[in-house]
Amino acid sequence: MIQIAGIIGVFVAIFGGYLIAGGHLAVIIHAVGPEMIIIGGSGVMTMLISSDGAGMMKVGKSLGQVFKGSRWKKADYSDMLSLLYLLLRTHQKEGAAKLEKHIEKPDSSPIFSRYPRIARDAAVSGLICDTMRTITLNNKDPHLVGEMMEATIEKRAAEDIKPAKALQTVADAFPALGIVAAVLGIIKALGAISESPEVLGRMIGSALVGTFLGVFLSYGLVGPMAARLKSIFEEERRMLDVARAVITSYLQNLSPQICVEVGRQSVPTKLQPSFDQMEEQLREAGRMKSDAEGGGE
Repeated sequence: MIQIAGIIGVFVAIFGGYLIAGGHLAVIIHAVGPEMIIIGGSGVMTMLISSDGAGMMKVGKSLGQVFKGSRWKKADYSDMLSLLYLLLRTHQKEGAAKLEKHIEKPDSSPIFSRYPRIARDAAVSGLICDTMRTITLNNKDPHLVGEMMEATIEKRAAEDIKPAKALQTVADAFPALGIVAAVLGIIKALGAISESPEVLGRMIGSALVGTFLGVFLSYGLVGPMAARLKSIFEEERRMLDVARAVITSYLQNLSPQICVEVGRQSVPTKLQPSFDQMEEQLREAGRMKSDAEGGGE
């Protein structure tokens, strides 16, 4: 994966350049243990102070996403648009009562069951069902519904972004904590001022490793990871934004198919299905729904 290659590249570039310049790793290896306890341990405690137990657990779970990326793929956007198309068409042609059967119990809905990844996601399926429920209650003001959906999306985004913020807090703290470790090392060296220059030189070199580690961890590893998480969460938010675009378009008296096209246009470019692909999937979804209804009569 590109992130793993990037991490390896950071180590190779920094330590390879250090060795080429004539540096010796022995000094760094000798000092890295105590310095990492000071910097890494206090960094984790800094995150604990600024977060809570649930937030810490989210940070641990979110680290895997740095390498996996967003959970939403191109097929998921097509499936979500198809799901919305079927729900909107059901409401348009069969009325609110028929739609309620799908949104009240999505687990047993034949429409939701076709798109299990969307149905299993509490954020996406919850937003769709809750919004459709208000529509069945005759709340058809596109601006009001849009504002309601936007508030829900913003709340969800603020909760999702917390792990990235926690990691960024640690990244911001590492350089200063590295200075703390270096100062402690200098204090130790000054306490042994009567030692030979060779011994003092090793002690001062070990002390400066703390500054190096603080800056290295901040800008070489943790900071980029926090930025990566933030971009992933922002990308995942797009799924909710697309749902909002489709539903509010429907409330402006557009046909379900046109609403889906509005949503398709707001899908991120690299994940956007083509017009022809989406049209074919909607036709297939419509045929499957008709066949299911015909078989049940």
